[in-house]
Amino acid sequence: MGSKTVRSMTAFGRAEASYATGTATWELRSVNHRYLEPHFRLPEAARPLETKLREALRKQLSRGKLELGLTLKANTGEQTSVQVDEDLVRALVRAAGQVSSQIDQAAPLNPLQVLQWPGVIAEPETDAEAQSTAILKAFREALEQLTANREREGAELRRFIETRLEGIELQVTEVRKLLPQILDAQREKLRTRLEELLDELDQDRVEQEIVILAQKADVDEELDRLDAHVAEARRVLAGGGAIGRRLDFLMQEFNREANTLSSKSVVTDTTQAAVELKVLIEQMREQIQNIE
Repeated sequence: MGSKTVRSMTAFGRAEASYATGTATWELRSVNHRYLEPHFRLPEAARPLETKLREALRKQLSRGKLELGLTLKANTGEQTSVQVDEDLVRALVRAAGQVSSQIDQAAPLNPLQVLQWPGVIAEPETDAEAQSTAILKAFREALEQLTANREREGAELRRFIETRLEGIELQVTEVRKLLPQILDAQREKLRTRLEELLDELDQDRVEQEIVILAQKADVDEELDRLDAHVAEARRVLAGGGAIGRRLDFLMQEFNREANTLSSKSVVTDTTQAAVELKVLIEQMREQIQNIE
């Protein structure tokens, strides 16, 4: 079975659908976030559809902060006349006159301003069902585009992480090769320390030093755990889906082993390997913040 999709949380989607009297246009933007946090910007005509829109969104996405904006634009190409609400115009003119009488040197009323007042120009009759169908259709298409873009970006993030996992494997292999050298260095340290202690003839102190130095020489366990974490990260990536939190936890585990390896380092090569491991882990951690 092939590996499943990894998604980024950063993407954009846009789609539009036409109906008899207008066009519905959606623009969707998403960025990384711990949870799924949608923010809808809807015209009043679309408010009744918000529950359906949220349900469709939850079925498609698990995480991310989303800005979801809908624009409804009425067709004007076929409109040959303008229907004016004359009663409303007269009421507006009377109200403007009353206000003007209270102001010295008031500017005359601009007819274009009157025409811009809500309701003065009658909107063409809209088929509410056709409009709702177009809104939902455009939303599904924009959401599919957003999802496809998240998957495309997720594939890039996946390749980035896999490359860093290979880098960690390389560092672990190099440190394993150095283990004989590390042990030799520890033996030399032990020999020097023992020579200093022999004059004191403190057998308990000698035993303590042997235990401490033996513990510091043993990095095999850390290397085994790093290998296990690499294998687990690959398993999680192959599983796909909403894996960002799991990968973020794994980065903490990687860091713990890299820090222990650094603290046990007794030769320059292992110190450098520990530093390189931390760099690789931090690079992965930064990108994992964008994975769903």
